[in-house]
Amino acid sequence: MTTDQLPGTAPLSAARTLATAARVLRQLRHDPRTIALMLVVPCVMIALLRYVFDAHPSTFDTIGASLLGIFPMITMFLVTSIATLRERTSGTLERLLAMPLGKADLISGYALAFGLLAVAQSALATGLSVWGLGLDVIGSPWLLLLVAVLDALLGTALGLFVSAFASSEFQAVQFMPAVLMPQLLLCGLFTPRDTMQPVLEAISDVLPMSYAVDGMNQVLQHTDLTGDFLRDLVIVAGCALLVLVLGATTLRRRTT
Repeated sequence: MTTDQLPGTAPLSAARTLATAARVLRQLRHDPRTIALMLVVPCVMIALLRYVFDAHPSTFDTIGASLLGIFPMITMFLVTSIATLRERTSGTLERLLAMPLGKADLISGYALAFGLLAVAQSALATGLSVWGLGLDVIGSPWLLLLVAVLDALLGTALGLFVSAFASSEFQAVQFMPAVLMPQLLLCGLFTPRDTMQPVLEAISDVLPMSYAVDGMNQVLQHTDLTGDFLRDLVIVAGCALLVLVLGATTLRRRTT
């Protein structure tokens, strides 16, 4: 048996990736609570935020777009990390990787399946915010949707990555404050990043959520594409891809 034929080391295959994605989507179809968490909860949170600031709609316009990217990232992180962990603890991952299915196929299949759900999730939340709740956007709502999708994909990638370091669903959930909360505090949602203490500003400069929020703000403030917006897109997409690669290299068959 050659190295390429060893379990879990097969080269990336489009057919195996699509088969993995189809299997994940079939499983999710029978889990309405997870689907509700991914599709409904972000919309509910955005609507709740709008009416919390009912007397000050300008406040919703200021922070609504940023949270439009943050909420999907959080929900996709939670769902993806727990779903991947279940594959390992149930022994499904062990059986899959004993077949000619590489780690790259598995990670790519999960990313594709949850990526499709991320598109649906972001489309619902963006549509509700712009056309249902009156979010005032100077730029194109489609650009807002693009950033929201990339944010959700980043949450998916982070969830796949951290699942390798958790041995239970409770531990997977514990990674959320460790991975996402510092980014939430430093991303510029609460105060401009350039007004932070210099050390915190430097840390925020290397966190992907900072560029996700910056991208949303670029759409809010400019009618056309800007260089900063394109930079933000590239950084968020690049971070998602990098984390997916790391997830494939750190993926374990079973918990210890």
